[in-house]
Formats: sequence, C-alpha cells, structure tokens
Amino acid sequence: MKKQQLNLRDIKPSSEKEHHHHHDHDDGHNHDGGPGGFKAYIPAIVSFTILMIGIAFDYFDISFFKDWLRIIWYGIAYLPVGLPVVKEGWESIKKGAVFTEFFLMSIATFGAFVIGEYPEGVAVMLFYAVGELFQSAAVNSAKGNIKALLDVRPKEANVFRNGKTESVTPEEVAIGEKIQVRVGEKIPLDGILTSTKASLNTAAISGETKPNTITKGDTVFAGSINLENVIEIEVTKEFKDSSIARILDLVQNATARKSKTELFIRKFARIYTPIVVYLAIAITFVPYFFVANYVFTDWLYKALIFLVISCPCALVISIPLGYFGGLGAASKNGILFKGASFLDTMAKTNTLVLDKTGTVTKGVFKITNIKTIGWEEKEFMKYLFAIEEQSTHPIAKAILEYKADAPHFKATEVSEIAGKGLKGTVNGKDILVGNKALMTTHKIKVPQEVETIVESNVLVAIDGVFAGYVVIADELKDDAKQTIINLHKVGIKNIIMLSGDKDSITQKVASELGIKIAKGGLVPEDKLHEVELLKQNPANKIAFMGDGINDAPVLAASDVGVAMGGLGSDVAIETADIIIQTDQPSKVIKAIKIGRSTRQIVWQNIALAFGVKLIVMILGASGLATMWEAVFADVGVALLAILNAVRLQRMHWD
Repeated sequence: MKKQQLNLRDIKPSSEKEHHHHHDHDDGHNHDGGPGGFKAYIPAIVSFTILMIGIAFDYFDISFFKDWLRIIWYGIAYLPVGLPVVKEGWESIKKGAVFTEFFLMSIATFGAFVIGEYPEGVAVMLFYAVGELFQSAAVNSAKGNIKALLDVRPKEANVFRNGKTESVTPEEVAIGEKIQVRVGEKIPLDGILTSTKASLNTAAISGETKPNTITKGDTVFAGSINLENVIEIEVTKEFKDSSIARILDLVQNATARKSKTELFIRKFARIYTPIVVYLAIAITFVPYFFVANYVFTDWLYKALIFLVISCPCALVISIPLGYFGGLGAASKNGILFKGASFLDTMAKTNTLVLDKTGTVTKGVFKITNIKTIGWEEKEFMKYLFAIEEQSTHPIAKAILEYKADAPHFKATEVSEIAGKGLKGTVNGKDILVGNKALMTTHKIKVPQEVETIVESNVLVAIDGVFAGYVVIADELKDDAKQTIINLHKVGIKNIIMLSGDKDSITQKVASELGIKIAKGGLVPEDKLHEVELLKQNPANKIAFMGDGINDAPVLAASDVGVAMGGLGSDVAIETADIIIQTDQPSKVIKAIKIGRSTRQIVWQNIALAFGVKLIVMILGASGLATMWEAVFADVGVALLAILNAVRLQRMHWD
C-alpha cells in the first residue's frame, strides 16, 4: 500500500477553511456547512417573518391583501430561501445532473404557486432551507473531532542549534536534533525523552484524558501537551512521519473509502429520483383517462406533494453522516479507521486472529525469577551483570535493568561462544553465562528443574560449579486478560493466537489468557497460510491484530487488519485498515462496538426514511395528505435521521 503523506502546510486552520454548500447526486450528497453564526439564518428569518405576516393577513381577510399584491408578497417571502435552491438546481442541470433534490423542490414549490397555494409553496421551501441549516450544523458537529485534531497540530519547535534554541516550523527539524518543550506547549515531533521525566496530556493521540507520566528514554508523540517542567526531546521522526501527521492523514482520507451501504444508497438515489419525477407526471395526467370528474389542479397538487415527499434527502445525507460520526467517535477514542467500509467489516467480525509479542504482551523482556544455589542473590547478580554488560542481546538488556545496591564488578577476558553464551573472568573467578548447551560443553551439571522452564532463561556457572539461573519473559499487557473475556462477551467466539515465538512460550501465554487455539514458531508465510485456511469458510469474518513487519502479509490478507500504532512497525501501520493508537488490545472491543453502533444507526435511518416516506407517498397520491405532511416526510424525517446519526458522537462504549 502506498503511503499517503499529508502536507500540513496545505491545510488551513479550521477558522480559515473554505465553506461551500453543494449537493450533487452524481457524486453523493455533500454538506460541508455554510458560513457559521447568525448570518446563515438571516434569509430563513426574513422569509419566516414575511410568511407569517402574509398568513395573518389571509386569516383576518384583510381587504387590500388580494390578487397581485398577495402573489408579490408571497413571492418576496419565497426569494430569500428559494432563490439559492433554484440556482443550485440550474447549476446542476447545466452539469448534466437534472434529477436532484433542488430540481424536485423547485418544481414542487413553483407548482404550488401555479395552483394558488402560495403560503404552502413558501413554507415548503422555508422548512427545506431550515432543514439544510440543521444538516450543516450536524455535519460541522460530526467534524468537530477532526477540527480538534487540526487545532492540535504543533506550529513551531524550539530546536537547539549553535548553543541556543531557535524557533522553527516542525518541518524544518531533522532526525537526531534536540528540541525543548516548555510547560503548556505541544510536543512538535515524535522523539525520545532525554529529560528525567515528564507528565503529558496525550488525549489528541490516544483518546485518554488521564495525564501520562513517562521517564527518560521513553517515546513521546507529537501533539501531546507538556504539563510539568521544561523537557528536552531527541527527535526520531520527521514531521511528515510523526504520529499527529499520520492521524490527520488517515482521518482526513477515511471518508474517501465508502461503505457498501453508502455506495448502494447513492446509486439508488440516482435511479430513484428520475423514477419519482415520472411517477409525479403520471399522477398528474394518467387519471384524466380513468376519472370521471378529473380536475387538473387537484391532481397536480397531489403530484407536487408526491414530489416533495419523494426527495431522498434523509437517506443521502444521514447515511454518510452516520459513518462520518462513527469515524469521528473512533478517532476520539484513539482508534483510527482508514475508511467507512471498515466500520461495516468490523461490525460483522466473528473471528479474531492475533499476534503475541507486542500485541497482547508488552514486547519488553524483564526478569521474572532469579534462582541461586549457594550464593546470595545480589552477589550472584553482580557476577552476571559484569558479563552481560559486554553484550547487546535483548536478554542482556533485560538483565542490565536489575538494580544492585553495591558497586558492580568488572569483567575481563570476555568472549562469545556462538549460539551458546559468554565466558569471562570476574574478581578472579571463571564465569560462564548462557544456555544448557554451554553448560554441557563445560561438563557442568544442571538441575532437572531447568528442563521444565518454558520461558527464556540464562544459566550461570562460577568456577566450574552451577550457581543459578535467571528467567526472562515478556510481560502481558495490563488489559490483555480482560480483553479476551470481553471479546467472548461481545460475541467473538473464535480467538486464535499465531506467533513467531517458540511454541512452548506461545502455548503458555495462550493458556494464561484463556485462548484455546494457539500456534507458535511460525514464519510470516505460516501465519498467512493459517489465515487463508480460515478464509476458506465463508462464514468467517476475520480480523487480524498485530504489530510487526512480519504481520504485514496477514494484515493485508484478513478481512480487516488491526495494527498497534505506538509500538507497531511502520509497515504494519501502513498495511492495516484500523490503527490502535494506545497499543491497548482492549481497544479492539471498542472498535467492534463502534462499528456495530454505526451500522445500527445507519439501518435505523434507512428504515425510518423509507417507512415514513412510503406511508406519506401513498397518502399523498390518494389525496389524504397535504403539503404539510409532505414537508414532514421530507425535512422532518431528514432531521430525525440526522439527530439519530449525531447520537454516535455522544455514545460511550466502555
């Protein structure tokens, strides 16, 4: 998958963004909002005021309010709200899109004027205009999370150059340079903390509102806010590759990947709209051949009602808005969907395949047990520490995390024995550090209990005698066990672990988590083969969750790929369809719930729009519904559907 880079210099701040309001049934139904504030409502207020005065004149039967004066009065009331719609309809026709909602509303209201229903003609257009304003407000509300992200992007970086700090744009800072971040400032680039510790607000990145305390050497992400003390950071990524730039890129491009439901509704609208226009024509003229007392104006009125009712506004607006709301809600919770289609796929998932290291475990080795024979633990560890200081192996790094109170010993004559371990001299004693093969080579007897240890272990011999061992293991993530329990609760019954780690360790971790099917010792091709076997059953909707480069093929092959965005490799993140910014496996449950909630609301809107419109269409065609019922069926249902879609932004999925 080709990586899309986002040039943040090309993005205007939210206050400067261009606003336009255009609908086109050829490419969907846009509601990008209008100019905010009171000005947007002035045309509707003017139209409403003139309409109410006209209705009052009609009600009290004012003598001068007759004939041409009455037509002109209601014509003036119509212009503020009707003229923009008529213009949009004309522009759409010039582009070849005849059957748009603008065309429907224009014909319906013109027709109302032709048959003398002036107040109704104005009212239909007024309610439509007010509905449009509410729709714009709803869309702007749905976009709030993304606008907040745009506001979060850092605008400057204080970089150390030539013995002083310079204020530059984040794009100008190179990898390896050191930057300073003052209290209250946003961290401009991803990097490693070189200060002793820092307290950060990472809400924009992870969705977590609780301050995050980190220590020297930990990774920090652009967009986080420094809460205490001035801190220094060594930059590890260019700005275009930083976490905040990646989030902006993904979220802004997410709406381009439509769900099947969205695509179906849009295709449906293009076919449906001309059909209802021809049906309206038929309602007007066909009765002439079958009804004895045919009155043209009566049947025209019924046809106009039918046209107003038939406008597919509720469907083509509320459905994309529903998916947009789901994308926004997910990003607010630290979950990035790369497209609306993956909300649907996640909602249907019934099988979760997951990696072990870095996905359900922390991916960091730590000492879990120290067993000595004839030695005090601290003395024993000082000998081991002295030897391991000479190694760069990940297990050596875990041992070096051990803190001894007394001064360390120094090792001399340290040499590596390929595939077995290290040997050297410490305080005049010969030290061997490595695996069982190393001990066997030097004829050192190892206790039977060592054979039963599943995890990685380091054996130590001092002056030819076995002195003890250290067990090194990867820790489970804090929420790993609860994640598996909750996955079963949300209906994910098939949970499978596939790992490149040795099978004994994989089985032990799976057992701890309550996962029944697990396979270890797999290369990437093996993982891919296992997922392809699962895909042979069409009933399986498979999500794969992983974090490493070796997971990329499986992330691409599964129905939906979920990557860890913090520790995860760039390749995994680029290949995945969903990114969990916090590296918490439990977020996959929230992703499933958000997908299901979004899908539920979308189908509620479809049922509401079709159900109400069908009923009022039948009533309108049979003469039992007036233009007022038609207005409710169009604008009212659209507003109800939009309010339903907006609920996504206020939902909680804990």
